[in-house]
Amino acid sequence: MLDKRERILAAAARLIVDNGLKCSMSAIAEEANVATGSLYNYFASKEDLVRGVYGRVAEVMTERVVVEHHAETAHRDRVRHYIAQYIDFIWEDPQRARLFDYLTNNPLVTLSEAQDIFGAFSKHSVDMLAAAQEAGVVRAGPPALMSSFVRGAIRNTLKHRRFNPKPMALAEREHLTAMCWDSIAANGS
Repeated sequence: MLDKRERILAAAARLIVDNGLKCSMSAIAEEANVATGSLYNYFASKEDLVRGVYGRVAEVMTERVVVEHHAETAHRDRVRHYIAQYIDFIWEDPQRARLFDYLTNNPLVTLSEAQDIFGAFSKHSVDMLAAAQEAGVVRAGPPALMSSFVRGAIRNTLKHRRFNPKPMALAEREHLTAMCWDSIAANGS
């Protein structure tokens, strides 16, 4: 059973996906099966709760996608694994993907706050791409821009792929991974 804070975050995430930010704190409390006053023990305001939901997405993303590789793992393999893990993360839970898209475009979470919330995840991807650049397998350019480009391409592609009711085949996943890799790979890598 989820603890009370996790139930509140999960309920808020579901209602935000269904209703946007129009959902009330009392509706979130009801969905989480907690008293409205109890909700305020965990989150001072709706804005605080939205930041909490966003932070929870960042935690799960970091847990799922950030992998520390052995020193002997080739940089190309590290980057391709990161891409494949991000594809899986976005694809496996349509509600979470919709929530992430919604929250990314939410004026309640400033760019600065989003950078803080996703700091560990962003640092990992930037450091990984910078190391791959140093190894000569990723093209020159700002690693943060490349990382953002790849993740945005994946999210947008999968958002449109969901219109097809068939499960995503392994060949599709591998093709998307290859396209993302090809977009950032150094010539001849």
